[in-house]
Amino acid sequence: MTAPRRPSATPAAAAAPRAWWRDGLWWRRAALTYGVALLAGAAAAAVGMPLPWMLGPFFACGVISALGVRLDSVPLGRELGQMAVGLAVGMRFTPATLLATLSLAPAMLGATVYVVAYAMLGAMLFRPLAGCSPSTAFFATAAGGVADMAVVAKDKGADAASVAIVHALRVSCTVAIVPLLAVSYGQGGTAPAPVPGDASLLLLPLLILAAFGTVWLLKHTPLPNPWLIGPMFLSIAVGASGLARITIPPLLIVLAQLLIGAWLGTRFRREVLVTLPRVALAGIVVALFMIVAAFAGAELLALATGLPLTTAFLALAPAAVTEMVITAKAMHLDAEIVTAFHVMRIFLVCSTVLAAFRLYNLLRGLARPRAQ
Repeated sequence: MTAPRRPSATPAAAAAPRAWWRDGLWWRRAALTYGVALLAGAAAAAVGMPLPWMLGPFFACGVISALGVRLDSVPLGRELGQMAVGLAVGMRFTPATLLATLSLAPAMLGATVYVVAYAMLGAMLFRPLAGCSPSTAFFATAAGGVADMAVVAKDKGADAASVAIVHALRVSCTVAIVPLLAVSYGQGGTAPAPVPGDASLLLLPLLILAAFGTVWLLKHTPLPNPWLIGPMFLSIAVGASGLARITIPPLLIVLAQLLIGAWLGTRFRREVLVTLPRVALAGIVVALFMIVAAFAGAELLALATGLPLTTAFLALAPAAVTEMVITAKAMHLDAEIVTAFHVMRIFLVCSTVLAAFRLYNLLRGLARPRAQ
């Protein structure tokens, strides 16, 4: 009589992925990613490229990733970079700058309506170029967060994969083009430098720990981008109230830019271009259209509000809030105002996207020629 066979491991257990920290291959890919990012950032700084520690890693990692080399970024790398930027921007607020930002609320609302309008035009351009359904075209070009738009798109029968690809390409194009245009051709601002703060080694870790708590709380609210907005709200409360002024070390901002740039570069994978080439090409074309539309709107926004043209351009950019805020900060512009415009845009777009979708379908119906 043969002994009973031991039950083999279940397929689910056998196929369970290994945790990233136990995966030697992941560590090698991450080492390659950040080795390339460091070298690219240093080279970009040496040749005088604008925002070298963000754009250098972005371009280098993007090219290598697009060539088919697998790169990996650390978990929450971009989110940690956003946290550092949020803390730094929030510490720039004073009671006066807070009031000045709030006074622009009507302009922020008008700018959001304008962004929604040019996004709808982008959808009408994207659909014939990509050969996709109207719902896919709408959600692929909507000026909201990629995760939110992909989820709603799936519920409405759109192609969530195409939506995610086009959003990623729009972010990539915006990051690659807008900062270079702003720094190369725009005028730097005269925003006052942050009030010198306490460089205590105790206060900064306490602020960072509190920022993690704020992020956790905001994840349970409809507010967009909690990793940027939460730390910024926290440092506004701490700094503008006079409770404490804490200096965010420049090295921390450089590290934040490197993490964000490397993360963006690793998203630009070859399979995206190979799997859906028509969608990818249409996404790039529409991204360029939206950048041009943002610049045209910036001219009007600058005339209406008296904001510098470069600030208005960064505020109306169709994606990449953190990267636009970094650009504004580097150019001594009002990063607080740029942040406020983007927060208003993302919040309103995400909360009214279904109403905008109905309006889009109505406009399509009116534009469709009647059958004879």
